[in-house]
Amino acid sequence: MMARSLGLGFGIAAAIFALFHFAGPWFFLDGRRSFQLNFTAGAALGLGWGLSINRILRVPRKAAIHVMAAAAVPGMLILAAVGSHFAVFFPQLDPALDKVFGSLILWFYGFALIGALWLARRA
Repeated sequence: MMARSLGLGFGIAAAIFALFHFAGPWFFLDGRRSFQLNFTAGAALGLGWGLSINRILRVPRKAAIHVMAAAAVPGMLILAAVGSHFAVFFPQLDPALDKVFGSLILWFYGFALIGALWLARRA
């Protein structure tokens, strides 16, 4: 169960990295509207992932928070390291966007953990 969670966590982190590497300029547009849309989408995707983690990994609902923690922590650690060297990993983006990237990643994983906790508490 934990090996699948860790594998999923590394896979999600790799997908997020690839997404920002190839489509990063489309995420960080000027203006409030794109900023709000990014954080709304991050929250929705994270919450959806958290609420469906038991079905994705085929575990009981009570175990949702445990498997989500095992999936989220590797991704948060990897993407924190990426964020600390933002200009190296994303040379096409403004280095000042590292804080926005880090906030968006925490927002996504925080909502994923909230969704899994809600799911486990209702089991």
